[in-house]
Amino acid sequence: MAHSEHLTAPVDTVVFRMRALDAALPERDGIAVFNRVYLSVTEEVERRLDAGRFGDPRAAATLDVRFAERYLAAVDAAADDRRPPACWRPLFQFRRHPGVRPLQFALAGINAHIGHDLALAVVDSCRTLGCEPADLEDEFDRVGELLVSLEERIREDLMPGPDLLQIADPLTHLLGSWSLERARDATWSAARALWALRRFGDLAEEFTERLDAAVGLAGRMLLTPLRG
Repeated sequence: MAHSEHLTAPVDTVVFRMRALDAALPERDGIAVFNRVYLSVTEEVERRLDAGRFGDPRAAATLDVRFAERYLAAVDAAADDRRPPACWRPLFQFRRHPGVRPLQFALAGINAHIGHDLALAVVDSCRTLGCEPADLEDEFDRVGELLVSLEERIREDLMPGPDLLQIADPLTHLLGSWSLERARDATWSAARALWALRRFGDLAEEFTERLDAAVGLAGRMLLTPLRG
């Protein structure tokens, strides 16, 4: 097995899971909408790993997989009638609501995954690799750049037509209230704080719970039904 194949094997596993979800879920389901978005990001990471585009491919693959595993764990929890993390609950609760637009589902999933899961995935990866968050900053930034470019594409693909998107449209206000760039910056700070708190169990747990709840609240606002 070639070195790049060895590194992308765990990424293959999460891509397989996401493709299975894509095949199984109704197209309009809110989880399906986010899953399609996230699958395209993960496939792009896999392509870039194969092409040697990451400075530290082992770190990039580890971060990508630890990140994806948190989303897939939330999916599994909901499927087993267990409570997923608070950041994911609004998306699972509203996934079939006819008044929520596809763009809202996509952004609510990105909010949960970036705002909460990515910070914890950085800490998970540091433990796996025996490194500090600073050692993962380049890989974090490269994955973040991918997500920003993808968010731009999502907005183009899932935006209503110009005739629907008037200045008074509630979706215009919702989209203006959330920024992936700001969420990503906040996540890096949260990851560093969690790493610094790792030996203080109660404090680390409280910080994680508050982060989870705050991200969940933002997700609930992003999923405000706009019709029906």
